[in-house]
Amino acid sequence: MNGERRVEVVILSRSDPISGLRTFSSCKEHDLSIERGVFTRGRSPFGYLEPFRASLFLSANSADVRGALAAGFPAATVVLRAPLAASRYPDEIRIAFDGDAVLFSDEAEQVFQAQGLPAFLEHEVGKKELALANGPLKPLLEALHKLQKLSHETTRMRIPTALVTARSAPAHERAIRTLMAWNIEIDEAMFLGGLDKGPFLGKFEPDFFFDDQIGHCESARVVTATGHVPGGISDAS
Repeated sequence: MNGERRVEVVILSRSDPISGLRTFSSCKEHDLSIERGVFTRGRSPFGYLEPFRASLFLSANSADVRGALAAGFPAATVVLRAPLAASRYPDEIRIAFDGDAVLFSDEAEQVFQAQGLPAFLEHEVGKKELALANGPLKPLLEALHKLQKLSHETTRMRIPTALVTARSAPAHERAIRTLMAWNIEIDEAMFLGGLDKGPFLGKFEPDFFFDDQIGHCESARVVTATGHVPGGISDAS
């Protein structure tokens, strides 16, 4: 059905219930269609993700984010950003992801950190036919992929996705083959070989970018809203 809601935003807050009144009033004032929320008066709220069947948890509280990830939910710590210009793509929601430790496990990154680039390349080329294990945000990419298919059928809204990774050839092949094994198509892939991601994200113009390394998040937040995904071997938070 064209009028069926495909995505819902829910507020989970450590604020008290009375503050929840002001929160919902602010949502109404800004014409945000948010109807559900939980207010816990200081207690961590991420435990309510399960009954909400959440696909993504965003918070400025890194402890809650780590708890959500440990519980098996895609989650990221929101990195403060500079004000952005209005989007040039009003009919699109553009999402970009790092690869290792975000969409994929940090298996390959562990090899790189322990043994260096030559060993990393040998490891990835030797295992190019073997899909990488799931990373913490793979369920989110799956959900977006389903929405992409529905949007083509029912609405004008599109959800372009991009992989923005420090990998370069020949290590690119395992990443692409992993997405193929998952039967997930992305719109763009950038294999940057360690280059600064910020300028490339500036060209793709995502509405949100996810990365496991604070340095990449700092570069990205100048051009887009950014979520730090903690827990990978390269995470220095």
